[in-house]
Amino acid sequence: MTPRDEASDDLLAEQRAYYDALAAHYLDGAIPGSEQAGDELVAAIDAFAPAGDVLELACGPGTWTPHLLRHASTVTAVDSSPRMLELAASVPGTTAVRFQRDDLFTWRPDRRYDVVFFGFWLSHVPRERFADFWSRVADALVPGGRVLFVDDAYRTPDELVQGEESTTIRRRLRDGTAYRAVKVPHEPAALSRQLADLGWDVRVEQTNGPFYWGAGRRADR
Repeated sequence: MTPRDEASDDLLAEQRAYYDALAAHYLDGAIPGSEQAGDELVAAIDAFAPAGDVLELACGPGTWTPHLLRHASTVTAVDSSPRMLELAASVPGTTAVRFQRDDLFTWRPDRRYDVVFFGFWLSHVPRERFADFWSRVADALVPGGRVLFVDDAYRTPDELVQGEESTTIRRRLRDGTAYRAVKVPHEPAALSRQLADLGWDVRVEQTNGPFYWGAGRRADR
């Protein structure tokens, strides 16, 4: 393992620890101007209609799980944080969801699904692990399966401790404890091209607010 790999592993461990510690207050940190844009994301999910067997990666506290359940036959929700999974399992209407704890950077799918969904996760995948993550997504889909994601590129000036060009940020809990995390500020057009280079046909759209969403499938399936 190279020093760069070790640094990346340390950073990702810190990111996991941050979100586990943040779990109880995760929904308190709304992005300015996000209310109407959030409605756009819900509308995008409903238009996509994630039917069949759905895999939700990085489910967090279950923010998006009920929206998936409106369309899905089954939902399997994966997250690395036990506190997030506990919150997700307490969301009304999710008793039939199969919750699974796993580190998404070492996770391998144990079966294939009709749809893979992830909300506010892609921006936390380091650039050097982007291709590997999408290879795992491909392995989790049935032939002709679809992918849907929602995310944002929002970063505050005080988070950019290593400058705007860096994708490593620093965030603090209410008690002031600081953690490093990954935040890649993807732009929709560039993201769509990057996915096309990996063999995906994905349409990425910006909302009227700070969010974007993407939907598509493998170009060769």
